[in-house]
Amino acid sequence: MPKDQTPAKTQNPLLVLGKISSILDAFSLRHPVLSLADLREATSMPSSTVQRLVANLVEQGFLDRDGDGYRIGMKMAYWAAPATRGKEVLDVINPLLSELRDATGETVCLFRAEQSYRVCVGIAETRHVLRREMHLGELAPLHAGSAGRVLLAWKPELMQRLVQDSLEPLTSLTITGLDDLQSAVDATLADGFAITTGERESGASGLSAPIFDSSAGLVAAVTISGPTLRMSQEVCESWVEPLLETAERMTRLIGGRFPGESHRPAG
Repeated sequence: MPKDQTPAKTQNPLLVLGKISSILDAFSLRHPVLSLADLREATSMPSSTVQRLVANLVEQGFLDRDGDGYRIGMKMAYWAAPATRGKEVLDVINPLLSELRDATGETVCLFRAEQSYRVCVGIAETRHVLRREMHLGELAPLHAGSAGRVLLAWKPELMQRLVQDSLEPLTSLTITGLDDLQSAVDATLADGFAITTGERESGASGLSAPIFDSSAGLVAAVTISGPTLRMSQEVCESWVEPLLETAERMTRLIGGRFPGESHRPAG
């Protein structure tokens, strides 16, 4: 036997685990069903290796067949449930704020809706001297900015509250008409994220995406924000994928799922 080949029964268990992890990591909430070809492309492993490991994973319940493809098995959900049991949602997802902050260099926040406002409930501040001021507990109007757009998009009852309020302009770019705001909210729902510039504060930009719980209910909006001079439209667009990946990881960590099989954030 050639020196570079190792009998299957003597393969390093850690090497096998690494290959299994690569297969499982290929699945996501945006791509829950993958074919063998998809898995080969995602893992860069030989076809024979992928086919053998997938067959073993199906046999053990780690993966389930779904037509001509595969999805994460329900057995994994059973094991995952205790991981976050007894932990507060923010404790689970807060570390990912820092990861996204380090990847982009800008402030990353979590926002929840409170009546006609959004409140900052989590933050990882930029290390830049020039920054957008944001603090835990700070309130901002729902109708201005990307986080508000996301909260309105996946909590339509919030929009009904705004119908009774006047939408005050914070800058010259703030949307103050209900029809215009509804159009912007509809676009956010279709895209799966929102990018805004100068709506809440002149010279500031933000992009946000939703986080969901196990019943597909909106938990919060995760937001990257900073000065427009560093966050141009082009830069914001380049950060959409990292933002969506972070929002998905947060959703998965709390056992959440996206609402509906047909609507997932674009990516």
